[in-house]
Amino acid sequence: MRGWQGWLYALLCVVIAVCLAALSARFGFTADWSAGARATITPQSRALLQQLKGPLEVVAYARPGDLRTKTSLLVDRYRRFKPDLSLKFVDPDLDPVATQEADITTDGELVLDWNGRSQHVTQLGEQDLSDALVRLARGGSKLVAFVTGDGERDATGKNAADLGDFVARLATRGVRALPLNLAEAAEVPRNANLVVLASPQAALLPTSVRKLEDYVASGGNLLWLTEPGSDDLGLAPLAQALGIKRLPGMLFDAQSAAAGVNDPRMLVATHYPPQTITDGFDVNALFPRAAALAVLSGAAWNAQPILQSGARSWNQTAPVDAAMATFDPNSGELKGPLGFGYALSRLSPSPDKNQQRVVVIGGGGFLSNAYLASAGNLALGERVIDWLLGDDALASLPQPAPDTVLKPTRADLGVLTFGYLIALPILLILIGLAISWRRRRR
Repeated sequence: MRGWQGWLYALLCVVIAVCLAALSARFGFTADWSAGARATITPQSRALLQQLKGPLEVVAYARPGDLRTKTSLLVDRYRRFKPDLSLKFVDPDLDPVATQEADITTDGELVLDWNGRSQHVTQLGEQDLSDALVRLARGGSKLVAFVTGDGERDATGKNAADLGDFVARLATRGVRALPLNLAEAAEVPRNANLVVLASPQAALLPTSVRKLEDYVASGGNLLWLTEPGSDDLGLAPLAQALGIKRLPGMLFDAQSAAAGVNDPRMLVATHYPPQTITDGFDVNALFPRAAALAVLSGAAWNAQPILQSGARSWNQTAPVDAAMATFDPNSGELKGPLGFGYALSRLSPSPDKNQQRVVVIGGGGFLSNAYLASAGNLALGERVIDWLLGDDALASLPQPAPDTVLKPTRADLGVLTFGYLIALPILLILIGLAISWRRRRR
């Protein structure tokens, strides 16, 4: 009897195992419990997929092996949100003609085809694949002209104050940078989708300013990064045309200390006024220096603030040590919150587009190589560029997962320091002494 029970028990275990295997093969279930569901693709990647209406084909030129497995896993994360996404593998060794025709340079390279457009991906990862989706959505490279010749931040430079890292990032998203010396060029190139005037240090020639005015008057989009200072660098006519005025002095914000920044001249943007650029954006951004801006009455633009200082801020007009600075209304200083970034829009004078867009920010240091990696600086800069290029749907940022970044306070750091450097060693010594004492008693 016991023998039959044993065989019956074994048979039952086999049947259960087979049923479980069948169920697992037929029914798939995926659960992502990480913060922000980051084990799946980010909300930004999902939004990009929603823009690509119609079939999207991914062709992977990879030899059989682990690389194909990794590619399938990555593409499957996208296919969950776009069922008409297909994946096909091509072995470069078995089909060298197709590999050469596709201009493949590395093993595992992907070619994305959608709506008659194609993009290559040479690095396997969500960031690179989503960047290719951005380029597909843009429908081609966008040309951005960076004004040079007057001490502006270098678009390709590697120094701390330059914009080389930011521009390199834009290049992966289908934005091509072009240097523009207004003293040499007859006019702003007509094929430029955007002009960037990034923190000039010297006064522009009147003819150069006039070319910028003509560009704006004809419907061109502009990003103007200005800096604190008393000299308008000859740009007063441009500011007048935009209906924007830079307030005197430099913004100081006593609230910066709450974010762990001891210098009140360094602004930490934690809340953003509602606008397309800032829609859903709640990541802090760090501005090393900034000037407050004001909108002139009667301007022909719809001006919306996108950056504001805190309630404990003011525009410090007198040169003073940062630690000694205090608000002085008798000096013409204004109490915050004060706007230091504005998005301007109006019906475009150009028949080629509906809306003309300009962004003016009272400090360009947040996009410099030195500060680009700080908090949400890069993401904010990308949103500004996307909006200026008319790609509103691309002005979207997936929020960083809170369980991947530790932001300890000073008190937390003090507790950790005391615990690891003092309390823990003392505890280990006491335990060792106690063990030694007990052994001696035996």
